[in-house]
This record gives sequence, structure tokens and C-alpha cells, in this order.
Amino acid sequence: MLTNFINATYIAAGLMFILALAGLSKHETARKGNVFGIMGMVFAVVATNFAIAYTDYANHNLQFDAAIMLYAALAIGGGIGVYKARKVQMTGMPELIALLHSFVGAAAVLVGYNVHLEATHHDVLHTLEVYLGVFIGAVTFTGSLVAWGKLNGRISSKPLTLPGRHWLNLLIVVLLAGLGWWYVATGSIIALIIATVLSLLLGAHLVAAIGGADMPVVVSMLNSYSGWAAAASGFMLDMSVLIITGALVGASGAILSYIMCRAMNRSFVSVILGGFGDDVSSGPETEYGEHREASRAEVAQLLKDAKSVMIVPGYGMAVAQAQHSVAQLTERLRAAGTKVGFGIHPVAGRLPGHMNVLLAEAKVPYDIVYEMDEINDDFGDVDVVLVIGANDTVNPAAMEPGSPISGMPVLRVWEADTVVVFKRSMSAGYAGVQNPLFFNENSVMCFGDAKESVEQIVAELPAKVTA
Repeated sequence: MLTNFINATYIAAGLMFILALAGLSKHETARKGNVFGIMGMVFAVVATNFAIAYTDYANHNLQFDAAIMLYAALAIGGGIGVYKARKVQMTGMPELIALLHSFVGAAAVLVGYNVHLEATHHDVLHTLEVYLGVFIGAVTFTGSLVAWGKLNGRISSKPLTLPGRHWLNLLIVVLLAGLGWWYVATGSIIALIIATVLSLLLGAHLVAAIGGADMPVVVSMLNSYSGWAAAASGFMLDMSVLIITGALVGASGAILSYIMCRAMNRSFVSVILGGFGDDVSSGPETEYGEHREASRAEVAQLLKDAKSVMIVPGYGMAVAQAQHSVAQLTERLRAAGTKVGFGIHPVAGRLPGHMNVLLAEAKVPYDIVYEMDEINDDFGDVDVVLVIGANDTVNPAAMEPGSPISGMPVLRVWEADTVVVFKRSMSAGYAGVQNPLFFNENSVMCFGDAKESVEQIVAELPAKVTA
């Protein structure tokens, strides 16, 4: 009975994870998808508790030492998780996710070594599972740590472009292939240790060579890596639920990364090989002239006179926590009869879907939130565009050859009648590229904290329309 219960619970957990992915594919069902994911993890944890704590299912022989260690680990890990979840701001979510990916990679490496040490014999399939699990886990571990450092500013966002770095990566891969043959043939722990060190170096170098503007794609790809690392751990531990979960995460992360690469005009292969960081010279410093500034009262007057407004949010909106103020502005404008929409770049912020989550949190209606491909051809018909904290995703330099972001599709906000850019200063974006949009004749800068600026603009607008 206990064995049947464990297997049935694992199957139920797998179904919940599949339903979670299906739910998360749409705004309207995302909350339900999260609930399914939580239920699936609860089922998986409950079944694993029984599977580990009881060594003799038929006689219900409780292994007290295993049970005590398991529940202690659950209590400590769960306590840390609750603390971090309550403390982290939405702006810190991308780096937290990158850090969590590193935990999955580290777990795969530890599981691999444990399985190696516990094995009484080393057959080919078994050793191959261990080797692949350790390799993928080690690459995920250091790659995720470097991504975490780049996202929180501890590591420079500029790509690390070592001389002959692609040849260096190729050499490491060849050495890893040779070490894999050695390990599978002999089961030597020496080969496994050397391969682990090389895999750690490879993961760090691959991500270090990628520039800051491409970090959202990197986080997505590391999510895929962590899934395959989890699946490898499932094969090593003979746990079907871990195999199912890892495969789902790995496949969905790879598909999302591919979609994002297409949206950014990047090569999918170059993500895997760390090829985003090619050193592209932007040429001599360009003199764009003088920018124009507008007060908050002047921006409010522009909005009063506008018939259509498009809001383009970016990471700056998340930093200022201005999403609720922006939602109030949207409500006020729509009440006055102004057509309002939101233009979302696929990699706005530091994480795929970052802006969508913020807007959903502020209860902005889903039907006025548009993806870049849906809205990019309509900016010519917009009276006023409000760029709130976005920079690289609205940079016209992407349309010109020779720029570090050349070829990246951007929101063509400059085609609107007037563009208002909310920024704290004239500093370049995360990619380190100056934005000529700031100096256009139809652009004005509104400096200051985005939340305070939007709140003052809302105060200048009429609260309701009188007949």
C-alpha cells in the first residue's frame, strides 16, 4: 500500500506540474498555474518523505536517522525560503532566481558524488548518468553565480572577452569529452574531480562573456540548464518525479530562450556557447546635441491634450516601485476618455515577463498590455509615449550597424508625436550605450524618481469627467 501511495503521489505531482505550465502560459490563468505548481511540489515532498524515511515499505520500517535529517533539512530550507520570499523586492527577483538556479546545480553535483561513492559497481549507463549530472550541475552552478553577480552589480555587466576565448571553450569541451570517456570506462573519481573543476570554469566563463543587455536570456537559459541538472539527478536517484519535473523545466526554459533570442535577433546557439559577448566597437563618441526637459505639470498638460497614450515600462519602474502609481495614471486617463495602452519588450527589466508581473500586481487590465510585435507598427498613431525607466529597449542605436546592441529589435517609440522619458539622470542604460532618443526633437526628459513624478502628474489630472 505504501509503495502504491508513493508512486501515485509522484504521478499526481507530475500532472500538477504539467497543469502549472499550461496555466502560466496566459495572463488570465497564471494565478491558477501557480496554485497547481504549489500543489505539485507539496505532493512531491510528501511522497519523497515516505520514500526516504521508510526503507521497508511492506513492514513500515521507519528509518529514524533518515527521517530526522530529512525533516530538519525541510525545516531549515523552508524557513530560509519563507524569509527570502517575504524580504525580496520585485527588483531583486531576477538575481534571486539566478541564485536559486545555482542551488539546483550544486545539488546535482553533490548527488552525483554521493551516487558515485555509494555505488558498489560502475556500469556504463550508471557512470554516464553521474558524469552528465555533475557536468551540467557544475556549469549551472558557476554560470548562475556569475549571472547573479552581474544582475546585482557585484560583477561588471560588460562582457569578458578573453583573447581566443572560443578556442579556450572548445579546448575545455574536448578535455571534458576525454575525461568522460575515462570516467565511464574506469569509474575513476580522479576523472570526475578534474571534470568538475573544468565544468565549473566553463560555466563561469560562458556567462562572464555575455553582456548585461542579454542577461534576461541568460537567466532563461540557466533555468533550462537547472532543469536538465534536476532530470540528471532524477536518473541517478531513480526518482520519476524529479525526471519529469527536470524535463519540463529544461524543455520550457529552452523554448522560452529560443523565443527570446528570436525577439532580440540573437543566435540561439550563441546563447549556449556564450557568444553574446563579442566585442563590438561603437565607433567614436557621437555628439547628439542638447536634450530638452519638461516639468511634471507640463507632462500633465500633454496628457490632458492627448487622445492616445502609450506607456513603455522598464527596469526603472521596478526600481522606483512605480507600478501602482502608473496604474492610477492609467485609470485617470481612461476615465477622461484617453486611449491608453502598454508596450512591453520581451526582455524589459531583468527577467522574462518582469514588467507583465508588475503590471498584473498593480491590476492593470490585461487587454491593454501589448507585446512588442503587436504594437510596434502603431506608434506613429500615438500622441504621447511615456517611457518609464526603459532605456536599451527603446534605443534607436539598435537600428544602426556598429552598436553593441545593433540588430536587437526595439520599441519604435520615437515614431510617436511626443515622447516623455522618465529618468533620474542622463546615464546610459544597462548595456552601457547612450540613447539618441533622449536628444530627439520630439522627446522631453522628466527627471526624478518615477513614482514621485507619476504621482504628481496624477494629482494634476482631473479626478473624474463631468458631463
